[in-house]
Amino acid sequence: MECKEPIRAASIGVLFKQTRDAMWAAMSRALTAEGWEFTFNQYITLKRLSEGPSTAGELARGVEIHPGAMTRLLDDLQKRGLVRRLADPGDRRVLKVELTDAGRHAREVTERVAEQVRVYAMEGINEEERKALVRLLTQVRNNLIKVTQ
Repeated sequence: MECKEPIRAASIGVLFKQTRDAMWAAMSRALTAEGWEFTFNQYITLKRLSEGPSTAGELARGVEIHPGAMTRLLDDLQKRGLVRRLADPGDRRVLKVELTDAGRHAREVTERVAEQVRVYAMEGINEEERKALVRLLTQVRNNLIKVTQ
């Protein structure tokens, strides 16, 4: 029986949030089993830093959090030995943040766990459906970016 009720934007938004929350819960559980605990923003920060050193401001913009929150996040990661702050050789006023060896190891673990979670999330979805899902989610994201700029 076909549902005649229109799909409301609010229900789609709730589904997006529930999906994100479920993915992060699965990630968090799997990381804890590996002996690691990260917040979502710490995970994204490690991912960004795996691409190369960045300033705290660049990271805050990339992770989409307040610069003060990023400073506290980096303080925590530094205390855990996962990142270090270094003076930029091109401008001594600027501090670059980079992963330590321990941070690179943590990133390897998070990437392996993330791949496992992606496999779980895509169970029962064929390649054609996956491509369509990515295409549609990208379109929704781009539509929303257009109206918020």
